[in-house]
Amino acid sequence: MASETQKLDPARSARELYGTELRRQRQLAGVSLDRLSDIVNYSKTQLHGVETAERLPLPPLSSKLDAAFGTGGLFEGLWSIIQRERYPDRYRRFMELADQATDIHEYAGHLVPGLLQTPAYARALLRVGDPEASGEEIERKVELRVGRQGRLGEGDGPRLWALLEEGVLRRPVGGPATAREQLQALLSFAESPRIEVQVIPCAHGEHALLDSTLTLLTLPNTTAVAYVESNYSGQLIEDPAEAMKRRRAYDLLRANALSPRESAAMIEAAMEGFNPCEQQSD
Repeated sequence: MASETQKLDPARSARELYGTELRRQRQLAGVSLDRLSDIVNYSKTQLHGVETAERLPLPPLSSKLDAAFGTGGLFEGLWSIIQRERYPDRYRRFMELADQATDIHEYAGHLVPGLLQTPAYARALLRVGDPEASGEEIERKVELRVGRQGRLGEGDGPRLWALLEEGVLRRPVGGPATAREQLQALLSFAESPRIEVQVIPCAHGEHALLDSTLTLLTLPNTTAVAYVESNYSGQLIEDPAEAMKRRRAYDLLRANALSPRESAAMIEAAMEGFNPCEQQSD
């Protein structure tokens, strides 16, 4: 990480390129950190940290910088590169393809998919997954994960279809309050015409995807790829025939899932199980 006195090297990382460009644009505009802080509604301390590559820019900052400096998407583009750079090599190709996808189909057997997670839900999972990580490291990972949701709200963003096992709704990740907030977020996501959420009831029994997590991506040229993930490992499948096998398994499972309306009712019922206890008055 670059310190205040260390010269940034834009060739070393996307984060340092972002900081270098922020400083350059700010100096060209003749704007102080104090003034820029007022313009973009971002603290001076945080802006300084971004300029010195000590902090990750939070997702809303990039669009605000582009608007302030008239840079036409420069900072949003750099933010996308930072996101990809933060992922290990085995995920990087998948993330690059996911950013291009026109359609995303997810199957989740144990947890809410990352694209639909709330910050608190993601934070609880990341903390238990890496108990030795610092609070700052966890927050950076939360920012990256939640930041990916930005594409879902874009006009040219992907369509998303999520199949969730009923058990996903019942697991109190982060405690009852966090779990309830996450279920409410699922209902809100499902209100989008570009997002469908369906639940697979426990009564369905075994199926071909039960022991893994699956993401299917449809690219602009209609090419389909699959990403299969299990504990501590993931596999990107770009072979058309192999990807089609996963797609058939997904379609069969979707045919046995509850309808979107029935799924919403089940999510609402699960929320009731996470209601806080009410104290009885004397």
